[in-house]
Amino acid sequence: MSALDDSLLAGLAVAALFAGFIDAVVGGGGLIQIPALFNALPQEIPATLFGTNKFSSVFGTSNAAWRYARRVEMPWRTTLPAALAAFACSYAGAMVVAWLPTAMLRPLILVLLVGAAAYTFSRRDFGAIHQPRHEGRQEFAYALILGGAIGFYDGFFGPGTGSFLIFLFVRFFGFDFLHASAASKVVNVATNIAALGFFIPHGHFLPLLALLMAGCNVLGSLLGTHLAIRHGSGFVRKGFLCVVSVFIIKFAHDTFV
Repeated sequence: MSALDDSLLAGLAVAALFAGFIDAVVGGGGLIQIPALFNALPQEIPATLFGTNKFSSVFGTSNAAWRYARRVEMPWRTTLPAALAAFACSYAGAMVVAWLPTAMLRPLILVLLVGAAAYTFSRRDFGAIHQPRHEGRQEFAYALILGGAIGFYDGFFGPGTGSFLIFLFVRFFGFDFLHASAASKVVNVATNIAALGFFIPHGHFLPLLALLMAGCNVLGSLLGTHLAIRHGSGFVRKGFLCVVSVFIIKFAHDTFV
């Protein structure tokens, strides 16, 4: 951290602030925070930058999950099994990275993002009303499948995890966008902690910088959760469409350019 001048530190702090805000509402804060870290610290190995990103993000996401839990009736019977499965399967995803190139996934993820955006945009009532569809063993089983799949994806690839979670909670569980966003934060905390279980013991993070960015990430999450809770599902839906559109542009550029 001492090697960074004040302007770079300020830039990373601002990036973490905005990342915390975006993550708290619809996910996708990594679009801001990870490029900022790579631009500011090109001499560091990627694992250290990803570890620093995860460390700072888990604080903002945990704060958002806690604030949602205080103000929104959390669907715990779906959220907790999904979080546990995501925690376990993120390790498997991380191991697959060693032998399967992530670049091959980009075209598939691009198609899924376009599909999610088109489906959401074409159905104006999509995610407007909270009407959970499953209960009992069926709810538990579907939650495990969802959490396992998204945890594996997050460990293996990662970008867009929060946004995919929100869409899947709305589409397959009948949540509105506000409850889906709230539930996704708990699952995101689980996957972030799982990743840190690898990064921290191996020293793949910059402690002082990570703490600075964590504080800014929390501040951003405070504002994001406040606006999401105040303005409800309509606000989260619009934010979701904006963030997914940015993801589509980024993935299209990375895939075809």
